[in-house]
Amino acid sequence: MYVVVLLTTLTYLVTCSVGKDDICGILKPWLLSTSISMELNKKGFHRELVTTVKFGPDVPNGLKVMLIHRWPRGVYVDPYELASLRDHSDLEVLLDSTIDLEAPAHKSVGFVAFVYPSLDEQNPTHVEAVIPIHGRYHEPSYDGEQFVLVHLDLPELLLRTDTCSQLSHFSSPHAVVEAPCTADNSSICQWVKIQHQEQDHASFQIPVGDGSLMTAVCTGTLVVTLMCCVALSKSIWKHGII
Repeated sequence: MYVVVLLTTLTYLVTCSVGKDDICGILKPWLLSTSISMELNKKGFHRELVTTVKFGPDVPNGLKVMLIHRWPRGVYVDPYELASLRDHSDLEVLLDSTIDLEAPAHKSVGFVAFVYPSLDEQNPTHVEAVIPIHGRYHEPSYDGEQFVLVHLDLPELLLRTDTCSQLSHFSSPHAVVEAPCTADNSSICQWVKIQHQEQDHASFQIPVGDGSLMTAVCTGTLVVTLMCCVALSKSIWKHGII
């Protein structure tokens, strides 16, 4: 009796193991059909970065997607705005550091955002993440430049699925990395980092001031301020307000 139960258990475990290996083997060529692109919407300092991920047919069950954006110091995202968006959409974002919303570009540093978009059950082969970004003020230019160009690199695409735990199958040409499982940052999981065939990027212009006019602007501002103070003082003295 016990021998029969033991043999049945071993057979079940071996079958499950082989099944997972088969699933992993199927997923490896499926990853070749994965593509990622991005575009910028809106104008001015306040933009929307739309990142689109496209998969081939037969998307595996339980697929999880993560985008790692490495932002330059010339832009920032508003954590409060992201929290508001989270209440109205399935997009979750984890930031690696505190964001100073008021600091200019030359006093800021780049940061990393882990973005977790959800798959649409109606169209699981198409994933879209829309993130509002904002340009920072830059130092004035002294060489006549009126705009500075800010480049946004294509995010890293990471995937994982509960149906395949043997991620060593994807060691080439892709890489296996460790990253937070969810935006709650409560645990670390292994992800397959998809190697992009093309290193795409987006860019937009931010206006900058003319540094050669700084002296004239400061002098004019000081003169106008003094004139207003004198006029205000005369009015106070004339009407005996003090």
